[in-house]
This record gives sequence, structure tokens and C-alpha cells, in this order.
Amino acid sequence: MSSPTGPANGLPVRMPRPRQTGRHRRPEPAVAPEGAPALVLAVPGAPSAASRGYAEEILSIGRSELPGLDAHIGFVEGDAGDDTAAAEFPGLSAVLTAIGQQRAARAEFARANGQDVPPPSGPDAVVVPLLVGPDGDLLRRIRRAMMDCSAAVELADVLGPHPLLAEAVHVRLSEAGLARADRARLFTVTTAADGIILATTGGPEAVQAAGITGMLLAARLAVPVMAAALDQEGSVAAVADELRQSSGAVQLALAPYLIGPEAADGLLDTACKEAGCAAADALGAYPALGKLAVAQYSRAAGISLDAPVH
Repeated sequence: MSSPTGPANGLPVRMPRPRQTGRHRRPEPAVAPEGAPALVLAVPGAPSAASRGYAEEILSIGRSELPGLDAHIGFVEGDAGDDTAAAEFPGLSAVLTAIGQQRAARAEFARANGQDVPPPSGPDAVVVPLLVGPDGDLLRRIRRAMMDCSAAVELADVLGPHPLLAEAVHVRLSEAGLARADRARLFTVTTAADGIILATTGGPEAVQAAGITGMLLAARLAVPVMAAALDQEGSVAAVADELRQSSGAVQLALAPYLIGPEAADGLLDTACKEAGCAAADALGAYPALGKLAVAQYSRAAGISLDAPVH
């Protein structure tokens, strides 16, 4: 049992790691500057406890990447009618409006107390879409929510394509036993696929962007990878046929190029049945997503993540 002065006898004491010295010491992590805009993660799809959990975990990783970050969740399809639902799944426009009002109230309070408050030089918030690729319909809804709010807001880019997303898909495939976890290992995975369907949503532009990640994934796995549209009828089955005919693939796997909330229920199951193959899990709250969210936020906000060495 611990005492006010520390842990009881016999328990290990965690001591702070000594700071490295010399030219190879690690840089201190960047910190969000004072007055930096809030990061608002725009979560697509029907609000649910699962999508909220993904978003919270991704923002938790983001805060560890940029200490001091003011981060929030806004649902693109948030419920503004029911007070209970609105509190649990706040709509994007409502979140942005509240942030703008809070920042204005703090500035007014400071001026009333004789403090010199410079005029704002940047937005109140930066919206980061929780999307790995472009989705014209969802991005239009996000922009509409931004226009409906009373705050100054910037829209950041979507999270991909990026090599870290290829890594994330690889990990999900290996977790499902559909790919080797490491090409350097000597053991074989008997269920490993010899062709990958990288399935996404968002129309032709999203499929084209997924193709970039597909090339990176193919280089990691040394098997052919082709992108397909989950939300376009027949797309996944057509890509499966092409992989079998052109590449001689026998054992296919479907790799969702999705975080999860952006895909309608049942799309993945239907696609797997049409293609006759197994599937890995969606990316979910893979740790790299938090890093990518902060990177896109920082780029839009003009914040450097290259911290000086102290």
C-alpha cells in the first residue's frame, strides 16, 4: 500500500529517465503553442460508441504527439435534436461554434481585466477529416458544417495516402493470418494471400488514391494489390476476377482501406461474399492515425513539429 511519501517498501519506484547528452540526444517533443487553434476530428458515418471510441483513442495518441493540444470530436452526422444524443455524439457544427464562443469569451474576459489581447492571427479550429482518402460527398458535408458554424475554421487534408497507412493495412492482414508479419521471418503462413483487394469508399477519386497505398503495400508483401470501391456495386468482384486472371492469384484477401465509421454496415460482408475471400479488420484506432491527424492539423495551422534540441 502506498503512503503519502511514496510507494510501500518492496514496490519498484519509477525514476525519471536521465536526459541524454551530446550530439545524439533526442529532441524534446514539440508542444502546442499558446493560442493554437483547436483540433476537431470530423468523424463520418452514423454516430456510435465504436466510432467515438476510435476517435477518442486517435486523439489520445495525437495529444501525446503534441502536448498541450486542444482536441475535440465532432460527428458529421451528429444529432442536434436530442440533448442526450447531442452530448454523447456532438455535431461538427455545434462543436466548432462552441469553440469559437469559448475563445471569444476568454478574450473578452482578459480585456475586461486590463490584459492586452492581440487580435486573433489564425483560425479558432482546424478540422481534420477522419478519412484515409478523399470522399467528395463526406467532404462537402464537412464544409457545409463549417459554413454553418460561427467560428473561424480551416479544413485540413485527409490522412492518406501515406506509407504509415500501408504499414497499418499490413498489420491488420497479419493479425488476420492473411499475410506474414515480417518478410524477414523464415516461417510461412499457410493462409497468406497471394493477391490483395484494397477496398475503400468514396468513389473513383478514393480508389485512385488507394492505389498509391496499394503500391506501397505490394512492395511490403511481394504480392499483387489492386484497389476497389466498396460502395460501387460489382467493383470488388470485378477486381477479384482480374487478380485471378491476370496474376494467377488463387487465395485472395480483402483489406479494408478504412478506419471503420465511414463504411455502411454490411458492405464488407457483402464484398467478401461476392469476391469469395476472407477479410482483415478495418484500420480502427491504429496508432499511426493519431500521428497523421496531428501532422495534417499542424500543416493547416502552420505549426512546426520539429522541436529544437534542448
